[in-house]
Amino acid sequence: MSTERLYYNDSHLIEFDARVIDVTERVSNWTAVVLDRTAFYPTGGGQPSDTGTLNGARVVECIDDGDKGVLHVVQGLAPTVGSSVIGRIDWSRRLDHMQQHTGQHILSQAFITLFNAPTKSFRVLDNSCEIDVELNNPSTEVIERAVELANNVIWEDRQITIRNVTSEEAASMPLRKESAREGELRLIEIDGFDLTPCGGTHAYRTGEVGMIAVRSWERAKGLVRMEFVAGTRALADYRRANKSAREIAALFSTGRDDAPALAAHMLNENKELNRRIRLLEEIEAGVEAQNLFAGVSAGPNGVRVITKVFEGRDIDGLKKITHSLIENEKVIALLGSREDDTARLVFARSADLAVDMNALMKTACALLDGKGGGRPEMAQGGGKNIEKLNEAIEAAAANLTTAH
Repeated sequence: MSTERLYYNDSHLIEFDARVIDVTERVSNWTAVVLDRTAFYPTGGGQPSDTGTLNGARVVECIDDGDKGVLHVVQGLAPTVGSSVIGRIDWSRRLDHMQQHTGQHILSQAFITLFNAPTKSFRVLDNSCEIDVELNNPSTEVIERAVELANNVIWEDRQITIRNVTSEEAASMPLRKESAREGELRLIEIDGFDLTPCGGTHAYRTGEVGMIAVRSWERAKGLVRMEFVAGTRALADYRRANKSAREIAALFSTGRDDAPALAAHMLNENKELNRRIRLLEEIEAGVEAQNLFAGVSAGPNGVRVITKVFEGRDIDGLKKITHSLIENEKVIALLGSREDDTARLVFARSADLAVDMNALMKTACALLDGKGGGRPEMAQGGGKNIEKLNEAIEAAAANLTTAH
């Protein structure tokens, strides 16, 4: 005996009586209950299942088991086989899913009407929904045209009816999408707009959907994937977006609608300031390099080995100084920095020398319990053993062999 599916004929039915025809114990104090009739919608078609109660026991999920019926996964004390139960659907969840699913029908038909772009898949997620549409040359303007048409259909409050037809009858109808099912088909018809086979729960009239908004879109697997919200989700999304917009505007001491222009102006100013900072850092690095170069005398072979440990200098800062140093002839720079709890190292040599900086770096990093590497002319690295930073640089200087 299969389960009679009451939601097929009345998506607004949220309380019903039924008889238990099967009970299967599951793990973790969960039980699967099969009823002779149910208003609970099971997961399927991109739509999550209903939740609610059976005689007060919590129904956490419903699963479509085909001809065997609908499995009501109950947490807690489950009813016994043959007993009568009262089922109650969580209306807020049912309404939400009806709005999202009906909204998808309307939005999908809008893309067909305007651009002959069929929907290939649909998913109801926790806070939004996704559809994948076969849309050529997508743009925000194109998508908003479809959204506008969809919302006009919603606000016209068109009637939505359920029609049960045979597959042969359906073959002669202008369906938005074909069905692979044989036998009787359940069609959802939006008056004068859409006709499609579907087993989900839907509104009585399009006005129940409230409104539709597309939050974002992207190209995905040869299709256009859109994230949208409808009904109560659209209102919740507006509230979040409005709160964020007002908080950002308050940072600029301006109105909400003026904030984007001020933010764009500030970003441009920030880019210019960053450019100037980089230029000043390069000038500063050049001056520091000149002072370091002047403070070290050349050895007997004319090579200057310049060592220095900085405080709080990041790896990019070390590299700027190093680049300035090795612009001079016969220079080997062994620079380090203590930054937070990490030791940083940059080793480099001028182009007229043949010392392998990479080999020196690996040896130094071993002392720091870290790692590093690079090219023969320049290498970088570091480690957590910050106490041995000076020792690592001194060891590198002691191991130097120059070829010139």
